[in-house]
Amino acid sequence: MKTISLGTDHAGYQLKELVKSHLEKKGYQIIDFGTSSEEAVDYADFVIPAAEAVAHGEADLGLVFGGSGNGEAIAANKVRGVRCALCWNVQSALLAKEHNNANVIALGGRMVSDAEALAIVDQWLEASFEGGRHLRRIQKVGDYETGRASRR
Repeated sequence: MKTISLGTDHAGYQLKELVKSHLEKKGYQIIDFGTSSEEAVDYADFVIPAAEAVAHGEADLGLVFGGSGNGEAIAANKVRGVRCALCWNVQSALLAKEHNNANVIALGGRMVSDAEALAIVDQWLEASFEGGRHLRRIQKVGDYETGRASRR
């Protein structure tokens, strides 16, 4: 079974706990980088380690949470090798995997209901990368990230 890293700030804590329980019931291995309460914290302290676990192969995939998910997606995408998509519905999760091969997704606890969040996570985990023209596009982004592409 796949290993999934989790990271959140205080605003996403409750959603992280819900998703964590859901994933554990499905048999996934979880690496939880916190936070462990609703006490105010800085999301980068928890999201970046969760993203690094994916980039370094310690986890197969990652989920990061916050109030909106925006800051968390931005932070995760600073980690080389991470393709984090902010997902707000099932369709965005499907396309994040099929077209972008997102290895991390961000969810906003203030933006989606608990039921929608679980549906988003399940759709993303069940979807497969389509490759083809999408692979070429992802490779261009990776080339830019590593300095192999033109930086006008």
